[in-house]
Amino acid sequence: MKKIVIANFKMNKTPSETKQYLISFLSKYEDCKADLIFALPYTSLAVANFMLEGRQIALGAQDVCEDDEKGCTGQISGKMLAGSGVSYVLVGHSERRAKFKEDSKMINRKIKNGLKNRLSIILCVGESLADKNTMKTLATLKNQIEEALKGLYENELENIIIAYEPVWAIGSGKTPLPKDIENAVKAIRKVVEEDFSQKAANEIRIVYGGSINAKNVSKFATIEGLDGILVGGASLDSNLFLQIINAMV
Repeated sequence: MKKIVIANFKMNKTPSETKQYLISFLSKYEDCKADLIFALPYTSLAVANFMLEGRQIALGAQDVCEDDEKGCTGQISGKMLAGSGVSYVLVGHSERRAKFKEDSKMINRKIKNGLKNRLSIILCVGESLADKNTMKTLATLKNQIEEALKGLYENELENIIIAYEPVWAIGSGKTPLPKDIENAVKAIRKVVEEDFSQKAANEIRIVYGGSINAKNVSKFATIEGLDGILVGGASLDSNLFLQIINAMV
């Protein structure tokens, strides 16, 4: 099975900058090397959807509203995203949990709304530095996953990727040891097994994110049970991102 590589542009690049990025990237990238997903700002979705047409590269958004009410000024619904060519949406990223006070109930509603609109979900989970220092990593992961997936049917997990992103690693330049990531992956699969089934645990796809760059990416390529990576700032340079993809496949 091909590795998953997800680029999260966060709040970067105007539509014209996204266009220039993709012109450079697509001139050098060979389709089918990875299951590649670009999670872009809302304003760049239209230009990216046009440029990625016919390519085996999926388009992702960075958030989705938790409901379909039309009176939510400033929000973007799942229906809107699906109609814009989006296939994936990030949910539960630590930056949204912290800055926008998104709790587990809201994240659960966002997942259900995304699935209802036939979007695949990239669910972000991860421990804080305080959790890590007090040996609460596994308990934090269990709680976040169980709350996020509450009320879902097992077959819906086919459309969910779990991204393990330790909060303390994001943007810090620090990454966990490969063995620690492997243990986290095993813990995530154990939670899925307990709440759903062994089959679901074996099949759910798990990626790692947090301070990945072209220099350290090779250590993530061979971690047992890890299906890919979620790349933040290092994805913003097309040449560096190509190096990262090539190191994973």
